[in-house]
Amino acid sequence: MTAMITTSLPVITHRQATWEEYLHRVENPQSELERVFFNCGAMWIEDMGNEGINHSRFNKLLTMILYSWFTKQANVKFDLLGGCVLEKTQYQGAAPDEVVYIGGNAPRYQAGESRRVNLNRWRVPDLAVEIADTTLASDLDEKKQLYLTLAIPEYWVVDVRGKRVLAFRLVDGKYQECIESVALVGLPIELLERTLERMDDDNGNVAMWFASQIQNLPVISIE
Repeated sequence: MTAMITTSLPVITHRQATWEEYLHRVENPQSELERVFFNCGAMWIEDMGNEGINHSRFNKLLTMILYSWFTKQANVKFDLLGGCVLEKTQYQGAAPDEVVYIGGNAPRYQAGESRRVNLNRWRVPDLAVEIADTTLASDLDEKKQLYLTLAIPEYWVVDVRGKRVLAFRLVDGKYQECIESVALVGLPIELLERTLERMDDDNGNVAMWFASQIQNLPVISIE
């Protein structure tokens, strides 16, 4: 049975599927901005259409925020994989807006392999982020459960319309909302929300404001 939700973009299609059906859809998308998710026999497809202004602006702001944060830290290796597909063969497939690896050992592509991240080979990322412009319900429901099943240590939902960040960390097999990032040690979630509140301005100016605000926060060092 297929359920269609068409009240606003994106169009989200849910159905039961095999892993092979999931792979076929991932490898044969019907549009450039289609995103496909899979969790233990349940598949859902987000047809994003053309990326909206708000999603794009907040997504790029997040990248600038992450760059500013890690630039301030000492000896911290990081790798940002925006929009990269994560897969645990036969069980899970996900396409977060942003994937963050911290401390090295991030996935590397080798010729002849799938372009997607094989989580049977590589470790899970330290942080996954969804930018929720028109997908807030799914980001807090199906996707949150999917990232929990993958045991990703930290998950953020950036609520574009509400200008807030819902941050969850993995504790005893469950996601608990947190007020300070674990992956970005010492970063208050409240500071992220104050940053989003300034998004009536250009996102480059907002990113520079964030960079100025973190100057007095402690510097961490990861060997």
